[in-house]
Formats: sequence, structure tokens, C-alpha cells
Amino acid sequence: MPISDRVKKSMENGSWIRRMFEEGTLLKEKYGAENVFDLTLGNPVMEPPPEFHRELKKLVDNPVPGMHRYMENAGYAETRAAVAEQLSKETGIKFTEKDIVMTSGAAGALNIVLKTLMNRGDEVIVFAPYFAEFINYIENHDGVAKVLPTDDQFIPKLDILEKSLTTKTAAVLINSPNNPTGAVYDADFLAKLGELLKDKSRELGRNIILINDEAYASLVYDGMVHDQVYSHYRNTITVTSHSKDLALPGERIGYVAVNPRLEEHSDIVNGIIHCNRISGYVNAGALMQRVVTRLQAVTVSIPEYQKKRDLLYNNLTEMGYSVVKPKGAFYLFPRSPIEDDVEFVNELHRRKVLVVPGQGFGSPGYFRLSYCTDDRTIEGSLEIFRKVALKYKLS
Repeated sequence: MPISDRVKKSMENGSWIRRMFEEGTLLKEKYGAENVFDLTLGNPVMEPPPEFHRELKKLVDNPVPGMHRYMENAGYAETRAAVAEQLSKETGIKFTEKDIVMTSGAAGALNIVLKTLMNRGDEVIVFAPYFAEFINYIENHDGVAKVLPTDDQFIPKLDILEKSLTTKTAAVLINSPNNPTGAVYDADFLAKLGELLKDKSRELGRNIILINDEAYASLVYDGMVHDQVYSHYRNTITVTSHSKDLALPGERIGYVAVNPRLEEHSDIVNGIIHCNRISGYVNAGALMQRVVTRLQAVTVSIPEYQKKRDLLYNNLTEMGYSVVKPKGAFYLFPRSPIEDDVEFVNELHRRKVLVVPGQGFGSPGYFRLSYCTDDRTIEGSLEIFRKVALKYKLS
């Protein structure tokens, strides 16, 4: 039986991130892992903080009766209350467990939010460069992705956004801190975005939802503080996970947080809970929900990530690569020294350095490096970047 046209098209386009990661696996088998420098996947090598192991051991040694049974679809009330308490401290807005739905990671969270909000043919605005799977997630629920540009610092252009909002716009999807660029949207930008969406919602007669994927919210550098979107626009929903802040990508534990002031709050939250079940996610994992309940204020070492960022950024810019210094996440998004970013990536590949071409993020002419890897990989790649810079006569 043939697969669907939609899946066939999605497979053909593929994910450049996974494709390069899989090629890296083959290179490591052929040449040895120590001779390949893989900067493709945002898969942290940093181990979870000690508090995680402590909470996990406590549960294993002292199991709670019924701890592996089904639960209500929104997740454990205790876990949701812990998330709400931390958000209340960070935002100054009173969240409760009724505003939180525990999910199978940020990907599961975003899918159930989009399914709840969209009718067939509705549009969701995203900004290039974007996380590659955003397009698939929108199309999963019969929506249309409308891709808009950003400026030279990778900040969305609000004048273009204003002209692009229509009665078909269900949501605007942002990602701050951003993958793949590391850009962080400050309070001034978010305030202007909020005012624009408020005005256009009134004009169009449709409440446009602002969704922020903030999986990297805890990973900001140089003394910055991640600015929350809730205070700037009432019709806001965020999705996140503990993949990055607790280094738990394989555990798929995240949540949806709905602004308590969002219009039609109860209907939307109930819709999200319903979609959590009918989309097949059903619940976030029981064990991980219990573990992260007491870890809402805990993160991995941010200074360690900043050190890795600085090592790559300082060396690449010294070699002549054009790079916007990331303020968050754990990626760099340099401009390719040649117009064809795929050819440049292949040149690095031939030298056993693996990165992802910018066209995989809707931005040809760039490439992405992930620095959530070990220092040996970063340091080993630098000599090859230097040789390639000389080949392309970078200053």
C-alpha cells in the first residue's frame, strides 16, 4: 500500500538536521568517533544536574503507590501546581494548575496547541530562520505556514508582519531564545509585537494567538534575563520542555502554559487537554512528571554553555566568518562564505566536520552549529574551520 502524498513530500524534503546527524554516524563508523567533529544535533552531552538524580533515586527507592497508573489528561495536579508557582514568580502573573497542561515535550505541546486553535486552511505565521519541524507541525493539522523574514540580527520585521495578518491568521509562532540563531527577543520588541497583535485582532475581528516556543528559556547569556511574553499580550500561550534546561531530551517531558488572562481561557485549555488525548500523546510520562515537580527552579550550568559559545564565536569571527553573537540557546548561525550553503556544508563534511545548511531552517546562505557537545569536538573542529576559511580567503 503506497504512503500518503503528504508523508512522501515531507520525507523528500526531510530534516537536514537528522540527515546530517545520520551521515555523521556513518562517518564515525568509518573513521572512528575521535576523528569526526559532529556539530549537528541539539542533543546535550551535558548530564542532568545532581538534583535530578536525587529526585529520581528518591522515587525509585520509595515508590508512591499507583505512581505508574493513568492520570488525568492534563497531568498530575501537584506537578502542574509546581510549574504554575515557578511561572508566577518569574512573571508576576498569578498562574495556577488550571493554566498548565503537561505534555510529551515541546513538540507534543506545540502540536496539541495548533490542533486546538486551527481550522482547515488557517494560517500560522513563522519567521525564518525557524526550527525545521514547525512547518510539519502546522501541516499536521491542515494549517498553512506563512513564512516571514527577519532582520540582520534575526529579529522579526514588524512592518511586514502587520501587512501579513489577515482573517485567516490563527496564530503567530515565535521562538525566543531562538533555534537556530540564538537570538533573544527583548522586552521592547515583545511590547511592540503585543500592541500590533492587539490592534490587528481588533481590526480583523479575530483574536490572534501568540505562541512562543521557549524550550531554551533558561539558556541566556551575558547576564540577560529571559523576558516572558505574557505581560505584553494577553492572548498568549507558551510551549516548552525540560530537554535543555535539565538536559533530558530523551525523556520527552514538557508543558503548555496558557496566559491566565487569555480570552476564552477555559475553552482553549479544555481543547488542549482534549487534543493531548486524541492526538495520541495522552499524558506526559508519569515518572518524569513526578521527578520534575521539585526541579522547576533548577537548570544545568549556564556558564558552561556560555564558555562553549565564546570558544566557537571568538575563534570563528577571528577567522573571518560572519556571525551574529547568540544571546541564548546553544547554536551559532554563521553566514556561509559561499552562496551555496549546501556546497559549503559538503566541503566541511569532506573534512569530517558536520554542520547543518541554513536552507534546512528556511534561510539559505547560512549554516548552523550546535555547541551542546563536548569541548573535544568543538576544539577539533576549529582547525578545520581555519583551513576552510583560508581556502575561501576569509579575512
